[in-house]
Amino acid sequence: MERVRRRNTDGASQRASTLELFYDLVFVFAITQVSHLLLEHLTWAGVLQSAIVLFAVYWSWNYTTWATNELDTETVPVRLLLLSLMLVSLLMSVAIPQAFEAHAMLFAWSYVLIQVGRHSFLAFATAGGGTLERERAGRILIYFCISGVFWITGALAEGPLRYVLWCAAIAVDYSGPITVFRIPGMRRMESANWSVGTEHFAERFGLFIILALGESIVLTGATTSELDLTPARIAAFVMAFLGAAAIWWLYFTSVARLGEHYLAVSENRTTLARDGYTFLHVLFVAGIILSAVGDELVIAHPMKVLPSYEAAAVAAGPAIYLLAHTLFAYRLTGSMYKRKLFGAVLCVVAGFAGLFMPALAFAGLLIAVLVAVICADYLVTRDDASSLEKLEAEDTAG
Repeated sequence: MERVRRRNTDGASQRASTLELFYDLVFVFAITQVSHLLLEHLTWAGVLQSAIVLFAVYWSWNYTTWATNELDTETVPVRLLLLSLMLVSLLMSVAIPQAFEAHAMLFAWSYVLIQVGRHSFLAFATAGGGTLERERAGRILIYFCISGVFWITGALAEGPLRYVLWCAAIAVDYSGPITVFRIPGMRRMESANWSVGTEHFAERFGLFIILALGESIVLTGATTSELDLTPARIAAFVMAFLGAAAIWWLYFTSVARLGEHYLAVSENRTTLARDGYTFLHVLFVAGIILSAVGDELVIAHPMKVLPSYEAAAVAAGPAIYLLAHTLFAYRLTGSMYKRKLFGAVLCVVAGFAGLFMPALAFAGLLIAVLVAVICADYLVTRDDASSLEKLEAEDTAG
């Protein structure tokens, strides 16, 4: 049974395998489906629907990432597991547009099958009786079985009751890591009972940001190609690309390196990975999805003043994304990165300005905010980079 596990789950040399990259392709489609769901239901109910679906999609990917952090993806059983998860994830993604209507049961059953199936494999196929690995997987499996009741019952319900039951399911799912999967009557486990391969873990979440950006580019490209290519629309498309590039730049010149470093040196690596990656990265993805929706709205009507709810969606994307940066940095360093928080506030202010100017000018204003944050980051990180290199040198010497 031990043959399917990585020989060194704490090693810094682990990297994402080609199978993991193949698995990720399903989630480009899944995130595209979430974006379309929000775009077609740009109401408060639509926002709630999209949030519930996003939390489910992200949570299914997240736990697979934790699993592959300790499993050897070159072994046949693990390959078959991931391929099976891919297929069911694809079914879940297909159900997203009608997740709150005709395909609720398909969406719920697919999600539950992914979570329960994966951790049944971890508990009974890869770990022996009485081992720490079985206890860890077994506790998580219990949480997924409990939340599964809410998912399936919610699919059977209709109207507001479905929202209530599925929100309860999300609450059970997301409470597990917070309580370290505490089960009444069983001994308390510590977060140190889980191990994190530093480079592999940080890389996997960075790749999820890339696939979310890939969805953004696909969405804006598909939208633009179906419309008349007027000069204003081409300019809006260029703005959308610049926005995606700015989002990439902000993440991979600060967050990626910062996260990997603090994971490597942290005394409580698992808790840091839980807070900074498992929880906070869903905010990064939400910001990217909203940015993609905003880009599509601007491309569709570049010279018109957007309605208030559309202007709010356009501004919310970069605002939430910059807020995620702020919270991530605060969790890792204990310091508030005021430049990014200020950038998020400026995006909100720009949202009010967007009620009085053409969408193209509004998009340009938001791009200016992102570029200003990048420039401020560059000026600050010149000093931070040298400090980080000194820290790394001290760690190596120690």
